[in-house]
Amino acid sequence: MIRISISPHLQIRDDDHPAAEPLDVSRLVALLGHIEASGSISQSAEAVALSYRYAWGILRDAESLFGGPLIAKTRGRGSALTPLAQQLVWASKRIGARLSPTLDSLASELEIELKKLMDRTDPTVRLHASHGFAVAALRDFLDEQQVRHDLKYCGSVEAVAALAEGACDIAGFHVPVGEFEHGMVRHFTTWLKPDTHCLIHLAVRSQGLFVRMGNPLGVQTLEDLTRREVRFVNRQVGSGTRLLLDLILEARGIDPARIEGYNNGEFTHAAVAAYIGSGMADVGFGVETAARRFGLEFVPVLKERYFFAIEKKMLASQALAGAVGALTSETFRQRVDALPGYDGSLTGTVLTLAEAFPEYRAGKR
Repeated sequence: MIRISISPHLQIRDDDHPAAEPLDVSRLVALLGHIEASGSISQSAEAVALSYRYAWGILRDAESLFGGPLIAKTRGRGSALTPLAQQLVWASKRIGARLSPTLDSLASELEIELKKLMDRTDPTVRLHASHGFAVAALRDFLDEQQVRHDLKYCGSVEAVAALAEGACDIAGFHVPVGEFEHGMVRHFTTWLKPDTHCLIHLAVRSQGLFVRMGNPLGVQTLEDLTRREVRFVNRQVGSGTRLLLDLILEARGIDPARIEGYNNGEFTHAAVAAYIGSGMADVGFGVETAARRFGLEFVPVLKERYFFAIEKKMLASQALAGAVGALTSETFRQRVDALPGYDGSLTGTVLTLAEAFPEYRAGKR
């Protein structure tokens, strides 16, 4: 089975010296990341498969280009990154977090086209889903199990609509637990029908506020987002997280127009976290895993459940057997449960819409 991966590669060229080789920022950032973790240039050079001399050459070239030092010597702690170097690392993280879903989706599209040209007739599972760390874990697990799949990241409503229109086989979406559940479920009931669809439980996860370590602005509640000094970064319009936040703010009487940066949308939880980590915003809203992975503090607001919707008639079909088997396996459940902020105790449980959402039982669709 062929797999395509696409990664961003960053270079910087000095217009004042057009004949000079461009600086390979991707390699530089990889080196800086290891220096930040280990405090050792020699160990970091070895970790990225560079000679010590070549690593120093990259650092000197970069310092010359940027006009400032990237490495500072600290007593008893070896080498440390200067603020300039830290910004370079965060910029690279932000680029990767922002582009990875788009590049992953493009890679899946290219795989499908190549398979057609190679006359491979094995069924490919079409999966549209709101971006999340458990979804990424599923993608990796499907690769390991050699289950052919085409994963497209999109908003929750778009994913469920695609399922209803026959554009995908499995659709991932999420809804909050508690008072806001009914308001969110209404966004999906246009497309999900009790007689046609069922759900596979993926996880319960924590949604909340991302702040820099130490919470320097003392942000504890959504009301704090309206403070003049607080800069916010949001998810993109149409994402389930954006819909959820809109719903909560409306219920609490908070005008989004009073929140600086509310219309600045990022495509993933990781991109929101990277945006804050790089100092471009003070607060974001998303899943706990992203905050932990980017060294941020997390202020919990609520829990939500993530589901995969599927047509009942396809649940036991041969075409989706590999994907359904992976989703309902104990191995995958353990992987989800190991993610920070995720509860995988019910991962793989198959539910009717009525079992998942009380309003279906009560006839309040």
